[in-house]
Amino acid sequence: MYSGVMETPRDRLVTAMSDLMWERGHAATSPREVRERSTVGQGSMYHHFSGKHPPALAALERNCADLLPGSLELLEGEGTPLAWWRAYLSRDRDALRGCKVGRLTQDPEVASDPELLAPVADAFAQVRGALTRVLSQAFDAGELPASLCPERVAALMSATIQGGYVLAIAAQDPALFHDACQGVLELLDVASSFRRRLARLRRRRLLKERMGRRLATSPDLLNAGPLVLGP
Repeated sequence: MYSGVMETPRDRLVTAMSDLMWERGHAATSPREVRERSTVGQGSMYHHFSGKHPPALAALERNCADLLPGSLELLEGEGTPLAWWRAYLSRDRDALRGCKVGRLTQDPEVASDPELLAPVADAFAQVRGALTRVLSQAFDAGELPASLCPERVAALMSATIQGGYVLAIAAQDPALFHDACQGVLELLDVASSFRRRLARLRRRRLLKERMGRRLATSPDLLNAGPLVLGP
């Protein structure tokens, strides 16, 4: 029941529609269920919304608006790009309920309705764009190999989260969701470690070449003791 003092009947209808769509999808939600969940009468409901489609659109827009701030804040805070994407993939999520936005892409009525699908697609595009910016900064900072494509890695991270929900719900085991996210983190850690190791090898090679040129032009340096190349 929705009895918040500050909520208007329209707000309660949208909240009820939002929760019902998350629980059972748009196709399986009826206007009567929305009225009963919101405790709003039929006359009041049709005063605000003419049918099932308008409150569904309003609910989707609210869900997307609720999703974006938390996701974007994790990708725009203080620290390094490596810390940002780790915080994003490690964020506490209810794996067995699924994504409040992504889950609706599997609803046939949402998937076949461009108007209902638009806010969902836009929300994912914004998150993917933020991930791409973070990954691009990681490449620029030398945290990841330049051979990786930021857009593709961002898509992989988004797909891992949504696919992790599916695995967890199918098996009723949230550990599968966390394993999927951890797997991507481990892959990114390996790539980051490889990039750092490659950078060290390049620095050592440059140092050897520089010292070789100095020895060629200054033979007296041969008597200066052992050459230390660093770790």
